Amino acid sequence: MLKITGTFLDEISYDIPSHNWGEKEWNRDFTAMKAIGIDTVIMIRCGLRNEMTYDSEVLRRYASGMKPYRDLVEMFLLLAEKHGMKFYFGTFDTGLEPEDRDHAWELDVNKKVVEEAWRRYGSSPAFRGWYLSTETGGHNGIAQGYAELGRHCKELSGGLPVLVSPFIQKAETGLAAGPEADAAALELHRQAWSRIFSSISGAVDHIAFQDGTVSIPDLPGYLAINVELAKEHHIECWTNCETFDRDMPIHFLPIKWDKMYRKLEAAREAGIDKAITFEFSHFMSPNSSYHSAHGLFDRYCEYAGLRA
Repeated sequence: MLKITGTFLDEISYDIPSHNWGEKEWNRDFTAMKAIGIDTVIMIRCGLRNEMTYDSEVLRRYASGMKPYRDLVEMFLLLAEKHGMKFYFGTFDTGLEPEDRDHAWELDVNKKVVEEAWRRYGSSPAFRGWYLSTETGGHNGIAQGYAELGRHCKELSGGLPVLVSPFIQKAETGLAAGPEADAAALELHRQAWSRIFSSISGAVDHIAFQDGTVSIPDLPGYLAINVELAKEHHIECWTNCETFDRDMPIHFLPIKWDKMYRKLEAAREAGIDKAITFEFSHFMSPNSSYHSAHGLFDRYCEYAGLRA
């Protein structure tokens, strides 16, 4: 079996409601994470548009950032230290579509952000890596940003690892649906990501493709290519097992357990040995405001041989 050993922390939410938790509630959730073997927590972003997780002078100046009620980076680091977890710091995201981004401006701001974050929080023993928060299905501008910002993070912090979590974007082939079209789409994925892996090698240590953007029957083919390319370029391939359901008309609710099980098994069969999730607290936690997340937690514990 493949167990979930990492999760994103999403408090500046893009498209899901906030739990409005304080330190007491977050500590309870970290306790639940620890109980099922989670050893890595990844703050998905330090800022989104003008929202911030800490009072960043850089984001105040460049993104009109608004001061948060609580320094969440400090709180997450303290909780990660308390529970013996590794914390990855997520960068700033404008929230714009790739074609609408000023990639050079965003890269410059993020360089300043990670420098500021390292000055403030780098002494924490729980600060163990960086997460480049911009997601892509293969956009060259974003991929180039991965390479430059990843190298900057590593140079700044003495080589701490860098994580990215892109999505799988099934290419349009112009062929009628069927095996030939599927094979052509896989080959286009291989070609596009071969170029990207070449550009980010040495700047990115871990890549965790989101597993919910292609159908479950299609997933094994993409996972096999991802693992092969990652090995070739000396990057560790994880999987981002999404615990929310993209297929429901209401976005977004906890995923049906059978779907999660099939995705974990596909990743295991592809040779992946670390699974992280987006995201435990909303969609899988026994403390979630979604009641169905409690059931997903119980089913996962059964699968993993844990006591719910």
